Amino acid sequence: MDDDEPRGYRGARRDEADGHDDDYDDDYDEYDTNAGSGRFFGLTALSTLLPGAGLIPTRRRGFGLVLLGGAVLLVSLALFYAWRKGVVVAALDLAVRPRVLVMLLVATTVGAALWCAGIILTARETSPGGPGRGWRALFAAVCCLLVVAPAANAVRYLSIQHDVVNVLTGGNSDADEATANAWADQPRVNVLLLGSDAGDDRIGVRTDSMMVASIDTKTGDTVLFSLPRNLERVPIPSGNPLSKLYPNGYDCGDECLLNGIWTLATDHADLFPGNDNPGLTSTRDVIGEILGLEIDRALVVNLRGFQALVNAMGGVDINVKERVCVSCKLVNGRIVFTGGQERWIELGPQHLDGYHALWYARSRAGSDDFSRMRRQRCVTGAIIDQADPVQLLRNYPKLAEVVKDNLTVDIPTSELPAWAELIGTVQDTGSIRSLPITNKVVRVTRPDFDKIRTLVKDAINPPPATAAPSTAAPSPSRTPSNSGSGSNTPSPSEPTDEVQDLGATC
Repeated sequence: MDDDEPRGYRGARRDEADGHDDDYDDDYDEYDTNAGSGRFFGLTALSTLLPGAGLIPTRRRGFGLVLLGGAVLLVSLALFYAWRKGVVVAALDLAVRPRVLVMLLVATTVGAALWCAGIILTARETSPGGPGRGWRALFAAVCCLLVVAPAANAVRYLSIQHDVVNVLTGGNSDADEATANAWADQPRVNVLLLGSDAGDDRIGVRTDSMMVASIDTKTGDTVLFSLPRNLERVPIPSGNPLSKLYPNGYDCGDECLLNGIWTLATDHADLFPGNDNPGLTSTRDVIGEILGLEIDRALVVNLRGFQALVNAMGGVDINVKERVCVSCKLVNGRIVFTGGQERWIELGPQHLDGYHALWYARSRAGSDDFSRMRRQRCVTGAIIDQADPVQLLRNYPKLAEVVKDNLTVDIPTSELPAWAELIGTVQDTGSIRSLPITNKVVRVTRPDFDKIRTLVKDAINPPPATAAPSTAAPSPSRTPSNSGSGSNTPSPSEPTDEVQDLGATC
């Protein structure tokens, strides 16, 4: 039969026998490609969700099992640690250990690289070849990006946190050798909290707000003591070199105020050989002497740091009970607005950003130091109550840069893990009460320091409540009197400066 003669039944049968049915081959190739593409996309996506899981059905099964097993082990350890300590305390505990931060940084980098290697290897092992190779490569690249992007962000946060811890603690890295319970023999720890008015346009440091937090290390119950900046005749303990200049206390009239101790010590730094911060040392010594407490640690934040903290929180909600001017000062008894525009923080519920919260806490125009102390307690309570860890984490890089330059602490890194756990106890089970030392408590020009120490002692160790008698005569009804004797009970609008829960301050 000639080559160009039409093929008959036998020719067709011969082609079928030889496997040359063209339509059948095309259908089979299309089915094989589609099935291979589905396998590629499915297993590559699986390796993106679970490291190495997509390699298990391939010839690279061993490597896939190693990746998956390592990931499961690490996640299990992290979950156990968080369950044992609590999520917040566990995160804080890790965040203050410099060596652990370095280990986490390296582990995150290596882990992300191995995870991406698993994705790429899965893509290579399962790619069917043929048309669509470019799209499959793009899909694998996107999968790697989904892993690399959050890992890179985590590395950035870890690096920032490591720098912050080193800057705040002077670069010591002994937190990893911290004792299991730093407070085993210490029932209370007292922390000095100072707000400094230091800034780019200010010379020197003046302590604008002064508080001491006395914390029960077992229960987390905390008492905040706030002191007026204009307290006079403050005692200087004999162990402080300034006592040589003022053996009977810092007494020279209204020029010698409590908030001037920092500058006084700085101006006489020669009396403090080997001390890098005589201002902080002396302020801590004097406030401890006033309250009758031993100040264990101190934290100082300046104006810019406070403003950045509130902004990082997304602002604070304040129930404003006193109308306060913004960007203002008192000149000859009149309020003058330095910004050229009259602005006020009005009465009622207000949401304040960092700038306005700072003015609300600091403004004295048309007010006095004691009203400002009450507002500072209000802002402190709002920050403690409303701080959102998620919001702070979102703005952490910007906040951390500000913190490094505007926050001073004298807490060694060896204590930081214990502090992280103590903060968790305060937030979880502790109560926070406050006692302001205002003009309703003492006379600031001639304070009774024995009375202050008694008030502090009673606030920390309140006497047991006296049980009410089981039977009591009904109290007589009270009628208005014209005798002129006033009631000892303050009116609802009159602020009370007694020990009370911080939440009731505003």
